[in-house]
Amino acid sequence: MQVPQQLRYSKDHEWVSVEGTRVRVGITDFAQDALGDVVYVQVPSVGQQVAAGDSFGEVESTKSVSDVYAPVSGTVVAVNVSLADAPEMLNSDPYGSGWLCEIECTDLGELDALLDAAAYQALIDG
Repeated sequence: MQVPQQLRYSKDHEWVSVEGTRVRVGITDFAQDALGDVVYVQVPSVGQQVAAGDSFGEVESTKSVSDVYAPVSGTVVAVNVSLADAPEMLNSDPYGSGWLCEIECTDLGELDALLDAAAYQALIDG
């Protein structure tokens, strides 16, 4: 399982890449592996307000449907529209082309509640 050092992670298996007050969000390699082949992705709408911990999307696989949770609070400012035609990008490149959305953070302090790579690795190792 890949756990890139530069990212932050939620206990719900989302990853966060921070650039100023904007964060890019996706699901982790562990999550996509557990889901199996992804066949559909529902991303939030641009302009949607999200609160940390709230469900803001869904990932449907051949095995199940799983909610995706906002790791931080803020406004969705970009979504990965490519996932509509190629949801399998979550499987093939979860930390790259398989990103879900970007959120303009309203409380950067919420980032402190996220796990670093070592803590996330310990979580998935059980």
